[in-house]
Amino acid sequence: MTAESAAPPAPVPSGSQAASARGVDPSAGEVEIHLGDNLDVARGLPSGAFTLIYLDPPFNTGRTRERAVEIAVAVEPEPTQSRSVRTGFHGRDYERLRGDLRTYDDRFDDYWGYLEPRLAEAWRLLAPDGTLYVHLDYREAHYAKVLMDALFGRERFLNELIWAYDYGAKSKRRWPTKHDTILVYVKDPTGYWFDSESVDREPYMAPGLVTAEKAARGKLPTDVWWHTIVPTTGREKTGYPTQKPEGILRRIVQASSRPGDRVLDLFAGSGTTGAVASALGRHAVLVDANPAAIAVMAARMPHAEVLTTLPNGGDPAHPFSTS
Repeated sequence: MTAESAAPPAPVPSGSQAASARGVDPSAGEVEIHLGDNLDVARGLPSGAFTLIYLDPPFNTGRTRERAVEIAVAVEPEPTQSRSVRTGFHGRDYERLRGDLRTYDDRFDDYWGYLEPRLAEAWRLLAPDGTLYVHLDYREAHYAKVLMDALFGRERFLNELIWAYDYGAKSKRRWPTKHDTILVYVKDPTGYWFDSESVDREPYMAPGLVTAEKAARGKLPTDVWWHTIVPTTGREKTGYPTQKPEGILRRIVQASSRPGDRVLDLFAGSGTTGAVASALGRHAVLVDANPAAIAVMAARMPHAEVLTTLPNGGDPAHPFSTS
């Protein structure tokens, strides 16, 4: 067949056209899922590209993690100083602080060694008006808060959110631990995006003390969020062990991004961040190194594009069909 007689190539459908063809709401945001090490993937993404970044790293169980060796940024040592000093994004050194924590609990030092380069990349990827949410459990939240203050700048700390739930076994030898902590940092304390009007409201605890109009509308949530875990039966249950409820992520996405903005999750797991963001008209990039997680996400978001990021800067591949 000659070039003149060859049939013209079929047009490539846009993201919204492809979503519509698969029975997905055409207003849904695009989703890109990466199978690969999240540090490798993050280093290949453009700076300042994401208005919202949500990180839900594995909770520290004390197990040693295999991690890439990072080179610390060092300052010129004083005459009596024999070691290098790591610096934060604004020239603050925190090696002494980290050394104190290492002396107290070396398990955290290993955890922070894994987490720190990923936080640094997340900060680079955050837009000037962007917000970073870091989801932790009670074992690490207090350590991580002090070190992230040093790394990003204490003035960039916005909130400590408490997600409280009441499910599962309860200890009778101490107060039962039934909450997670989400630390919130903003790139620019004077210019970040926060839309309280778009956030879902919650009932007043004493509706009789407010007007009927206020009671009907509900109140803006505070920094303590009472929300059930993912129900064992129900629409959103995927079976993935660390799945977070859509209600928690919906509140985060509504408050800290706009339709059309880009959202990043480097520890995507079951893909709740992407599912919620896409349904709200945001575009999501999700990363996980677990093929089982990728399969769950691909099934949950059939309109997503699934890529594999090869080590050492290899070209992305398409290992899964999302049709």
